[in-house]
Amino acid sequence: MGNLDGKVAIVTGSASGIGECTARTLAGLGASVVVADINGSGAESVAKSIVGDGGTASWFSVDVSVEAQVAALVDHAVDRFGGLDVVHNNAADTRAEVIGRDGTVDSMDVGVWDQTMAVNLRGTMLGCKLAIPRMLERGRGVIVNTSSNSGLSGDLSRSAYGASKAGINALTMYVATQYGRLGISCNAVSPGLVLTPAADRNLTADAREIFKLNHLTERFGVPQDIANAVAFLASDQASFINGQILCVDGGMLAHTPVYGQFLAAGS
Repeated sequence: MGNLDGKVAIVTGSASGIGECTARTLAGLGASVVVADINGSGAESVAKSIVGDGGTASWFSVDVSVEAQVAALVDHAVDRFGGLDVVHNNAADTRAEVIGRDGTVDSMDVGVWDQTMAVNLRGTMLGCKLAIPRMLERGRGVIVNTSSNSGLSGDLSRSAYGASKAGINALTMYVATQYGRLGISCNAVSPGLVLTPAADRNLTADAREIFKLNHLTERFGVPQDIANAVAFLASDQASFINGQILCVDGGMLAHTPVYGQFLAAGS
């Protein structure tokens, strides 16, 4: 995954799940990491744990949908560690009261739509917007956005979530196109089912079995799978990769839609 010594990184949504694992992984590779989350106490706990393990980290409480708070987060990273090299825009609103009410388009609660877009898509845009000038000061930088397979294919529910992630995919390509020649890379990782606390809260046992049937691997994803991909994209080894959406999904989108049914039927 490469060496990140001397790099300064921000990871949003890093009080738990994929973000926490990514923050720990980047710190383990030598980066100074700002653990950022709307859950300030959770972010503080993760940062203190990283420091206790010998890494370098600070924490910051932030609502990524609020521009002034994201600006303060970026300033904190620069003031604390001297610059900014890597941003992992990972925060998303996966609370049950939001994502659990995210259904079909004709039944869409506009409040759920707006909240999802504010955190998932506007939050990612603000992370890019406010990090880019600081990265340009150093002559280069890496942005990695967390997308989802829900943004690459249709589904029977979670229309707002899927649309927000599709927006992230487009934003990723626009940032790469506009700033690539100035030394900034912007890519996205697109997880499938990853066993995070949010997945445990939101998935029924029957749903897990359906997902399992449609994986090309013998296991579900875990946060470390995504963290490894982010760490690679953040490293100099990935310097020729820009504007890409990397599926880290156990092969979920690699097969025909009827794969699972044929497999179950023994064909």
